Amino acid sequence: MRTAAIIVAAGSGDRLGAGMPKALVRVAGLPMVTWSARAFDEAPEVECIVIACPPGGEDDMADAVAGHADVHAIVPGGSSRQRSVAAALAAVPDDVEAILVHDAARPLITPALVTRMVARLRGAPAVIAAAPVADTLKRSDARGNVEATVDRAGLWGAQTPQAFRAEVIRGVFADAAGDELDSATDCAGMAERRGVEVLLHDPGSPNFKVTTPADLRLAEVLLGTGRIT
Repeated sequence: MRTAAIIVAAGSGDRLGAGMPKALVRVAGLPMVTWSARAFDEAPEVECIVIACPPGGEDDMADAVAGHADVHAIVPGGSSRQRSVAAALAAVPDDVEAILVHDAARPLITPALVTRMVARLRGAPAVIAAAPVADTLKRSDARGNVEATVDRAGLWGAQTPQAFRAEVIRGVFADAAGDELDSATDCAGMAERRGVEVLLHDPGSPNFKVTTPADLRLAEVLLGTGRIT
């Protein structure tokens, strides 16, 4: 399948305390977005990469990936994550058959993971990276006290990339109203609400989202030592 990758890189990075867009924060010597762009560029299935960046940051984003990945387009993102995906989706060529959506804040993605997910997509409309929940889950009340222990059996934590047949994700976004684009936290949830079957794929290696300085330090260690395969 002809495959395109969308990298959502429009986050502000406020929680990271970086003072710049999160995707441009350096980890193991490279801007965070570069790791994702390079992984998609090295995956043989991916023919097109589109990046959604903070409005006005197109040149900085282009500089970050220059020499590391052949990027089809860099577009200004929207006021929410899903609006940024919609903006990038509009720049994806019409003839692609599969589209992967990935957060630049997950720099541990590998070409091998992309290949495995595209392979599974051949038999399904959608496949997302996810990991079984390992921690005991607690529900709190309004005062911050434990209200209940939640059964974790069958629970998974959604990650990215999230892969879709092109006609599926285009249809989902064509059908979405403005309030959904403002409130939805991932593309898979939007697809599920329309009855789309979504498969789960465990990456089998760390694929966490860099949100805090501690996350950044851990990603630095893993990427710097080459322990991600």
